Amino acid sequence: MAMVSEFLGQLSLNVAHEPLHPTVVPARDFDPDRDAARIETAIKTKGVDEQTIIDVLTKRTYSQRREIAFAYEKRTKKDMITALKAALSGSLETVILGLMKSTSQYDASLIRGSIKGLGTDEETLIEVLCSRSKDELVEIKEVYKELFKKDLAKDVAGDTSGNFAKLLLALVETKRDDPSAVVDYEKIDADARALYDAGVKIKGTDVNTWISIMSQRSVPHLRKVFDKYKSYSPYDMQESIMKEVKGDLQKSFLVLVQCFENKPLYFANKLNEAMKSKGAKEKVVTRIIVSRCEVDLKKICSEYKDAFGQSLQQTITEHTKGDYQKALLGLCGPEQ
Repeated sequence: MAMVSEFLGQLSLNVAHEPLHPTVVPARDFDPDRDAARIETAIKTKGVDEQTIIDVLTKRTYSQRREIAFAYEKRTKKDMITALKAALSGSLETVILGLMKSTSQYDASLIRGSIKGLGTDEETLIEVLCSRSKDELVEIKEVYKELFKKDLAKDVAGDTSGNFAKLLLALVETKRDDPSAVVDYEKIDADARALYDAGVKIKGTDVNTWISIMSQRSVPHLRKVFDKYKSYSPYDMQESIMKEVKGDLQKSFLVLVQCFENKPLYFANKLNEAMKSKGAKEKVVTRIIVSRCEVDLKKICSEYKDAFGQSLQQTITEHTKGDYQKALLGLCGPEQ
């Protein structure tokens, strides 16, 4: 029975300073024994009752799913994750097994998956490391070590190179300042000028200056820096990045700046792009919805509607199908 403890070894510490806007919240009148019995029956049913599995697991928080898994094991003497794995397949299996990890375990697994084996999945690596808060990254590092017995910084360093590696490692070091109630206008001005002097003003780019400012300053401070930057540079920060650097480094800086400016909108844009691209990129959609459902998916839904004029739920209905669609809609909750 090692599986439950291996996958569900620790409850997420949830040490986020940022206010949470989850779509998945604790179920009222929660009874793990009753839920475990429903899951057992759903798995035993001829042809598997996917709907019940979706109804239960997309409407419980991670800590509640964890209790259900323990109740299930007590009841059946079997591991629930193994049973779900055997009963489900395809995209639905990916979503449900993702839900059986805490947010930080899921993120750690995404990073591990992106650097394990031949080649690197840079898109996933960039998205996770550049969009997570300092507190989330601190927790991801701990969980990564616990799950894979490896050091996250060493793994990232071994799989990336050059300035791209430098930037990711600076983020993994989690040296970002905490937000301060005091606005330091001198420091804002100095940072804005330093970003300009290190990029647009000179031939070539002093990438190290960009990395240290963007990996160490607090997010509210950086928002003000980017605003001030426009008084020095003919381009805004995103345009400057496009002009100054290329490849994975460019993508990483862009994700960082977009997340500093409006993280839920960054995810809304990614979801829209993934669902409307030729051959909907299920991997991206699953990754964002599963990883953000207990963090800020409610905010992402609201930014989505503002940006695209229709709800995320509507777009999911148009671009996905079957049990996968039902699971995603379950996680997004009703339209607001």
